[in-house]
Amino acid sequence: MTVVSQTTPVRSGGVRALWAGNPQAVVQRGLIAARSSSWVVVLSGFFEPVFYLLSMGIGLGKLIGDIQVTGGVEISYAAFIAPALLAVSAMNGAIYDSTWNVFFKLNYGKLYEGMLATSLGPLDVALGEILYALMRGLLYATGFMVIMQVLGLNLAWTAILALPAVMLVAFGFASLGMAITSYMKTFQQMDWINFVLLPMFLFSATLYPITVYPEWIQHVIMAFPLWHGVELLRGLTTGILSPDMLWHVLYYVVMIAVGLVFTTKRLRALFLD
Repeated sequence: MTVVSQTTPVRSGGVRALWAGNPQAVVQRGLIAARSSSWVVVLSGFFEPVFYLLSMGIGLGKLIGDIQVTGGVEISYAAFIAPALLAVSAMNGAIYDSTWNVFFKLNYGKLYEGMLATSLGPLDVALGEILYALMRGLLYATGFMVIMQVLGLNLAWTAILALPAVMLVAFGFASLGMAITSYMKTFQQMDWINFVLLPMFLFSATLYPITVYPEWIQHVIMAFPLWHGVELLRGLTTGILSPDMLWHVLYYVVMIAVGLVFTTKRLRALFLD
């Protein structure tokens, strides 16, 4: 008689307890599952900023005229809000997959328990889910960039650098979104995400310059992650570059690191300790 032995993957200490070097397996699983999802839901996240651009940037922009930005340069209102809506598009795509989808997999689908019963570590799962969310954010942003190009809203050759910048923005929101979601237990708690995203969208210098606010409110807005994405992308699409853009990049690097650390620790605490 042949005896078949089944062994559970052994996790040693240190890095091996967290990382198996295979986050692409999680991404592949997400892509396969996406085949059966509703594409109407996916496309809705893309069209929302497009509608804002057409209605406000082009429609309302006819009444507003030009906007003065950094260095006293004047640009059309559509060119002013387009990079901001590009950042919003990346945020929406990344947040949707890293919050609601992760919440269902974590609390109802029990998918992460199965993943962590294999050789995958918590960092593999966290990074895989974040990369999958990043792909969605990049998809939204790329489509929006094409529309900006058709409308003539990319004012400088540096606009091509907006795509890697968009990936950085999406990566930051996906990392932090998954970290926060890992602590959520009920659908009512998840409503807080939308409660935070809406004012961040309205007040992060997306639709009008930050200088319209009193100085103390400006400092509050500058703490929002979306504001940093808006300023970074606006500088690239308009060609108005400054050393301050490096601080925006650093903000998202820290945001990504914090999100990955908290998500990895949380998954390990939930399923492995």
